[in-house]
Amino acid sequence: MAQPFAEPCGRGVIAAELCPWELKREIAPPHRRLILAACVLASSMAFIDGSALTVALPRLRVGLGLDLASVQWVINGYVLALASLTLIGGALADSFGKARILMLGCLTFAAASVACALVPSAVSLIAARLVQGVGAALLTPASLALIGATYPKNLRNRAIGTWAAASALTTAAGPVVGGWLTDTFGWQAIFWINPPIAVVAVGLLWTFAPAESRAPRRFDFVGAAIIAVALGLLAWALSQIGQNSLGATGASRPGGEIIFIGALGIAGLWSYAAWERKSVQPMTPPRLARNRLFVGLNTATLLVYAGLSIMFFLLPFELLDHRGLTPTEAGLTFLPLTLGVGFLSERFGGLADTIGARVMLVLGSCGAAAAYIWMAIGHELSLAAGIIVPMALLGVSFAALAAPLTASVMSSVAPSDEGLASGINNAASRVAQLAGVAIGAGLGSLVSGYRFGLIAAAIVSLAGALAMASPMGSDRK
Repeated sequence: MAQPFAEPCGRGVIAAELCPWELKREIAPPHRRLILAACVLASSMAFIDGSALTVALPRLRVGLGLDLASVQWVINGYVLALASLTLIGGALADSFGKARILMLGCLTFAAASVACALVPSAVSLIAARLVQGVGAALLTPASLALIGATYPKNLRNRAIGTWAAASALTTAAGPVVGGWLTDTFGWQAIFWINPPIAVVAVGLLWTFAPAESRAPRRFDFVGAAIIAVALGLLAWALSQIGQNSLGATGASRPGGEIIFIGALGIAGLWSYAAWERKSVQPMTPPRLARNRLFVGLNTATLLVYAGLSIMFFLLPFELLDHRGLTPTEAGLTFLPLTLGVGFLSERFGGLADTIGARVMLVLGSCGAAAAYIWMAIGHELSLAAGIIVPMALLGVSFAALAAPLTASVMSSVAPSDEGLASGINNAASRVAQLAGVAIGAGLGSLVSGYRFGLIAAAIVSLAGALAMASPMGSDRK
């Protein structure tokens, strides 16, 4: 699953790039527009793929004969690679050229998409999704950075607006298009969306992107490996919460084994923190870990987006399995959320400037928790009362969160750290997806798992509100 809208701090990655004029690097306006189109197309692949796949999960589960604990790895295999490698992808773009790494990411993503459409088994699908995540980890930061490196600072707001609008439209269309493709051709058809987009994006970049200078930089491959293993272990342990999560032999996993694997995951996170303190080129520099405001905002990001991910994983099974909707109809139910965020975020961002970002962040988190509780108690209500209306509330709530969260994260660090802070906050939202999907898969296997999952989503969202309301989550340092 991808975010239902653009990454929380994607704008910060764009804004943190040096102005092309400072580098004596002028790009003709027509070429700028075509490079922007290539970047938007590249980003849209990740948005469309994630949101479209969401509504296909129930059919995919039946087609491959999987349980929920296995289905979650179709999502988490992708997110694991993306979360652990996004910062490395940004460093590679700085060192080897943003356009070059973006083209490599597009081709990797497209090739993995073809593999996903043709795989014969669940294991090979998960492996292909891992490769797809690697491609997304290359193309996502590179596309954002290339926009910033292409447009002068005084012209970036319009470019950012174009990118944000395109992101909102593609993610809104994703569930509807994905549902229609699943109904008409089967879940495999979703993955055929990406290769044509990738070919067009690479063609534009190859033709119009100018040569770039390379910056020497070391890569924290050890840190990336440690965090990937730690997150994988934790995701597996969380996915075993449900009493019906079965192993390959059909026997329930022993509790001691789950605890041991979870403890290894926590130890891995501790090892990652220890490694980052002595790494020459850390993915998360220790100075940011000492910034209480920055840590508090990222903690809140982790909690709020984990709640959203729990809901996004469980809702398609509720819509198709319990309510009997088709994938196309299920896709339409996501529109109140995605359109609400797309059309209201800018207005709420302006309101945050007036009353303070902290108020908006707390209200947005509490509104999201209320929407999850509404959906949980509305399990037996009509589709409109039990799903559509609370989804609209959720859209308004995340619109209140999105722009103020970006502004707060960016203002919590020095200007020289804005690009890195943006990448870390995006990675935090990806880790939240990893944990949320794992928790959703575990709780979903319980009796009344849909309700339990939504209650869990509400609890972590309220915890996010508390993190934002605390002193470390205030508006400014």
